[in-house]
Amino acid sequence: MDPQEQQTRMWAMILHFSQFAGYLVPYAGLLAPILIWQLKKNELPGLDAHGKAVANWIISMVIYSAVCFILFFFLIGIPLLILLGLVGIAYVIIGGIKASSGEVWTYPGSIKIF
Repeated sequence: MDPQEQQTRMWAMILHFSQFAGYLVPYAGLLAPILIWQLKKNELPGLDAHGKAVANWIISMVIYSAVCFILFFFLIGIPLLILLGLVGIAYVIIGGIKASSGEVWTYPGSIKIF
């Protein structure tokens, strides 16, 4: 495997896992992946597809969270919000693992914007 492919895989994995930064610093999970994508996509062209997949997932999560918040008042939003949180954790882990093996994984349920 050439060094650029290794770097692409490493940065793609970091890009996916950087979504967990939001658990330590508010909004870092939203901003860190997008910053990594924008700063590295020209240097590592293979990273662009991962960045688009993660950005689509982040935007989708924001939309789904807003809908769950509205449904929170009808009590159905509580279990949906819990399920969304669990799915968000699982998808990030799967995306990071797939990225480390060189595979671009589109998050199921993400709205295709990019």
